[in-house]
Amino acid sequence: ATPPRYTQHNLDPIDEFFAMGRGHQKPQTDKGPAVDVPSLEMVKWFDSNYHYVKPTLQDGQKFKLNANPKPVAEFLEAKEAGVVTRPVLLGPVSFLTLGKADRGQKVDPIDLLQDLLPVYEELLTKLKEAGAETVQIDEPVLVFDLPPRVKNSFKPAYEKLGSLGDKAPRLVFATYFGDIVHNIDVLRSLQNLYAIHIDVVRNPEQLETVIGALGPKQTLSVGVVDGRNIWKTNFKKAIEKVEVATQKLGKDRVLVASSSSLLHTPHTLASEKKLDEEVKDWFSFACEKAKELTIIAKAVTDGPASVRDEMEANAKSIEARATSKLTNDPKVKERQAKITDEMFERKSPFPTRIAQQQSNLNLPMFPTTTIGSFPQTKDIRIQRNKFTKGEITAEEYEKFIEKEIQDVVKIQDELGLDVYVHGEPERNDMVQYFGERLTGYVFTTHAWVQSYGSRCVRPPIIVGDISRPKAMTVKESKYAASISKKPMKGMLTGPITCLRWSFPRDDIHQSQQAQQLALALRDEVVDLESAGIFVIQVDEPALREGLPLRSGLAREDYLSWAVKSFRLSVAGVKDSTQIHSHFCYSEFQDFFSAIAALDADVLSIENSKSDAKLLKVFVDEAYPRHIGPGVYDIHSPRIPSEQEVRDRVQEMLEYLSPEQLWIDPDCGLKTRQWPETKAALTNMVNAAKSFRAQYAKAS
Repeated sequence: ATPPRYTQHNLDPIDEFFAMGRGHQKPQTDKGPAVDVPSLEMVKWFDSNYHYVKPTLQDGQKFKLNANPKPVAEFLEAKEAGVVTRPVLLGPVSFLTLGKADRGQKVDPIDLLQDLLPVYEELLTKLKEAGAETVQIDEPVLVFDLPPRVKNSFKPAYEKLGSLGDKAPRLVFATYFGDIVHNIDVLRSLQNLYAIHIDVVRNPEQLETVIGALGPKQTLSVGVVDGRNIWKTNFKKAIEKVEVATQKLGKDRVLVASSSSLLHTPHTLASEKKLDEEVKDWFSFACEKAKELTIIAKAVTDGPASVRDEMEANAKSIEARATSKLTNDPKVKERQAKITDEMFERKSPFPTRIAQQQSNLNLPMFPTTTIGSFPQTKDIRIQRNKFTKGEITAEEYEKFIEKEIQDVVKIQDELGLDVYVHGEPERNDMVQYFGERLTGYVFTTHAWVQSYGSRCVRPPIIVGDISRPKAMTVKESKYAASISKKPMKGMLTGPITCLRWSFPRDDIHQSQQAQQLALALRDEVVDLESAGIFVIQVDEPALREGLPLRSGLAREDYLSWAVKSFRLSVAGVKDSTQIHSHFCYSEFQDFFSAIAALDADVLSIENSKSDAKLLKVFVDEAYPRHIGPGVYDIHSPRIPSEQEVRDRVQEMLEYLSPEQLWIDPDCGLKTRQWPETKAALTNMVNAAKSFRAQYAKAS
């Protein structure tokens, strides 16, 4: 299903693969013509921080199985090592539902189902021939509110796959990240399949309804160990859930499983040698969760007495965490209790604020800026590592950071940007950096989790109530402003993103954790303003990610407390201070009212790989504030031409007024190299200047 713009260049298969994920750009040579293709759209996997490249489909799309299918090759590799695995495939309905028609194409992806199913039949047959006895087929879209055409596609699809009989492995139909009760009629139509998996960590209430919808011989896989967080499983509660199933189905028709893939958790706690032993006792990473599954299964099969020691140790850990002084800070709770309604409101409405900001900042039409970070070079990483290991002094490291800031400011002078950033050379990660300066967090050494491709993150862990002991970013921002010719933008990570990109607590509601983060950030915002920083960006790229997967009260409740948390963090400043926020991914239709309710003066949004028609929502809702839709993709080393940027801006002007449009990249430039960064920003700034000249003549 590779779009033609990638196949037409006869690239090496691995280059073609990376072109879809990162874009591909090379000049014409004696050996061939120039190639310049952008990457496909990358979006979040449901409500996680994992990413996937969106299937992009054509009118008349044809599908075929690769000559050496990856699932078969990896199954055989494991088999040769003496391990017989259960291969996992993304189901055909989810594959199409999560895809989209390519630009200029009209196809509804679900219409391609009958063309896609033969590929699945062929793959399942090959897996059976390789020795696979069972295959898990993930259909996570079943947790969504689905259009009737999608919902009605499950029955014929799985009747066809089920009709393979002994030619295919037995199928385990898996859902996760939510309940499927609203689609229970779909489940009743799948009784020809061997087993159904459900997530009872996220939604334990669905268990009995699902049991009632199973066929007379069907097996239930009960997901009782959390695949999305790092806390020890409460054995007593997990066993009780499994026993609800065994009492109705019998032990031979129940499987004990994690709620979802353990991809979202770190590998093993055994690698963590520096964690405080008290805190370490509360955690369970992927390997430990696998062990938990065996203990729970044994307790259900042979009785709790067979794992008495493990049960007692587990109960002791759960109790120790609940009563720890590390978990509970009365001063934080006291401050939360004193929050007033006025603390969520800016002093004046936007028209008053923007007039004062324009007078204060004196920005041109189509102002240019970047989203925050500049390239984190090898030298920066080496010096940070030396400082962490104690090989250089704090004074030496601080002087190195100041020199990096000087260089970044000089580069922005040369580029002609309008609002500067200090480049964030001192920051290791946009969440970890802040967590290290707040109480209530702990950090790991090796607990990496995949985010996309080869990029991994090491999420901090919230273990207790959160507060800010002292300023976190003021020193660097104040120094940068002191050597800058233009306004300097202070850069902070917002409360929802700090929450979502950490492993949050599971013992108090996430709204309470977000509020604690907001209070800490509020202090930082006010301190930045006092230090002479009058443009402050509070990034919330994870706001959309945290949105509950279904419409209804849960979604309304989330948006209410998420918006309040952001407003609490920024509302302490004067009207003349301009508040920016940044969002990844342009799927705003589901929560546009919340975007507007944030009351940020300027929004910057990822938009380069999305259809600019998505900006129509800003028109339909008469959005009054300023917007900077990203004009080029920072996840790719590809350099957009000046004309390409102009074309993007011109397209944006079909939906936005020139007075409200900012020009910026999609996201921060941390992962890029300096040559491509300078070239891309030069083209971006030149494009902005051309529009200024055009509109100056028109006026």
